[in-house]
Amino acid sequence: MTTRQKSLVSSTSAASNLRLYDTASHQVEPFTPITPGEVGIYVCGATVQSSPHVGHIRAAVAFDVVRRWFMKLGYKVTFVRNVTDIDDKIIAKAAAAGQQWWERAYIYEREFTHAYDTLGVLPPTYEPRATGHVLDMVDLIQRIIDKGHAYVVPDEQGNPSGNVYFDVDSWPEYGALTHQETGTQAADDSAAVADRMGPSIDAIGDDKYNPVDAADSSDRKHSPRDFALWKAPKESDPQTARWQTPFGVGRPGWHIECSAMSHRYLGDSFDIHGGGLDLRFPHHENEMAQSHAAGWGFAKHWMHSAWVTQKGEKMSKSLGNGLAVTAVLDAHPAWVVRYALACVQYRSMLEWSDQTLNEASSAFERISNFVERAGAALGEQPNRMAIEDVNADSLPADFVTAMNEDINVSGALATIFATIRSGNTLLSQLDDKLDQQSQLDTLRLTLIQVRAMLDVFGLDPLSEQWASHTSIDEQDSHESVLDTLIQEQLEARTQARINHDFAKADAIRDALSAAGVLIEDTPNGSSWSLKH
Repeated sequence: MTTRQKSLVSSTSAASNLRLYDTASHQVEPFTPITPGEVGIYVCGATVQSSPHVGHIRAAVAFDVVRRWFMKLGYKVTFVRNVTDIDDKIIAKAAAAGQQWWERAYIYEREFTHAYDTLGVLPPTYEPRATGHVLDMVDLIQRIIDKGHAYVVPDEQGNPSGNVYFDVDSWPEYGALTHQETGTQAADDSAAVADRMGPSIDAIGDDKYNPVDAADSSDRKHSPRDFALWKAPKESDPQTARWQTPFGVGRPGWHIECSAMSHRYLGDSFDIHGGGLDLRFPHHENEMAQSHAAGWGFAKHWMHSAWVTQKGEKMSKSLGNGLAVTAVLDAHPAWVVRYALACVQYRSMLEWSDQTLNEASSAFERISNFVERAGAALGEQPNRMAIEDVNADSLPADFVTAMNEDINVSGALATIFATIRSGNTLLSQLDDKLDQQSQLDTLRLTLIQVRAMLDVFGLDPLSEQWASHTSIDEQDSHESVLDTLIQEQLEARTQARINHDFAKADAIRDALSAAGVLIEDTPNGSSWSLKH
């Protein structure tokens, strides 16, 4: 599943009006890329300890929509999404299951990839694994130590213990991402909810969404706020999960991974760092501090997607309410699930319920009905190239305005359905044979615009993603309907032959044959098959 990105890219005029909410400033601000015509995005991916649930995939779909909009605006997008393939939970769960830690990580990495692919999430430009970038991490840690912002904890003999901590007191800017100044007003209701529910430096105490790393609880730290860059191994850690470094034997801290990998693929500075709301503290706060302390500009802009909730509570395995992606996809078509995940703006909480999925199913019926009827009236569907070649400047103005205002999904979807209503009106007029050619031209443009707008959400129903992914249940249903229709024709043919109305019997046979149905008459009756 791919979407073309042109090699010679120049941003559209619509690109100059894009505004995005920035977590650090708490404001919706104009977006200006570091390099004209190009955008570098780093999104924190999965820690592959177990199967994905709907909450995991919501973030992937949300940033996939953001990425697709940048592409429609004419930008060349470099999109990096990492895989955290080593951490305490992976090691512990692998040991409990009798697995190698790297074996478990790869099994669940593939499950995540399958979920992304099934739901039409574009593959990242780069998808680095943490374990493939240990040397980058070691170099970065040494750089931070040399600049006086980290320290190595010695063991009892005075040798490096394998524990390295970032010295928060040495970095006065710590807290710049999530600290909320007293009296500052939230930009909107979504920002207010995120500030209230999301973790931050100002929310001191137990955090059920972001449990503290055991390494950060050490009494050997200079300050309680210091966090691990490199961790000495636990006695239970396998030898394969240990690396020899100048700081001693150990493995990477969680936060250092993304700083090192984003720098490897996007350089000292890049445009956007994204991830789920739960990551903004301590993970992203610590990433920002260590990267800036290393002398890098790091992320210019921070974006965080809100949670999937059930009855107002974040969906999470650790809280016991995680809903497996496989279970949802067993019960609902992938297009419907993707629509349900994409139909709310990325910063808004998404309440997951039967109603959410029912509304997505209704949307599919309205969209597919129009697309099919319009294609039939035109005698063909516009090909995918015609859809992909539509840039933002050629889309309805209301749609562009909505998407440019911090990816206002509700406004964009409203424009899609308003355009579909206009298209249905055109189809009604065509039925009345009024000024047909002019109306056909308008209908074709309307159909292209509807499909191109849906493509921004990864929901063009005729894209390769959805046209080639018919479920077994759907196939069985289609075959059952086809069999019922053909059997009715065969029964009518049999009755015609009984009545010696051979002209009618032959007409039925010829009509079925022209439709690609082969009839075989036997002593026990007639049977049918499709011609090959």
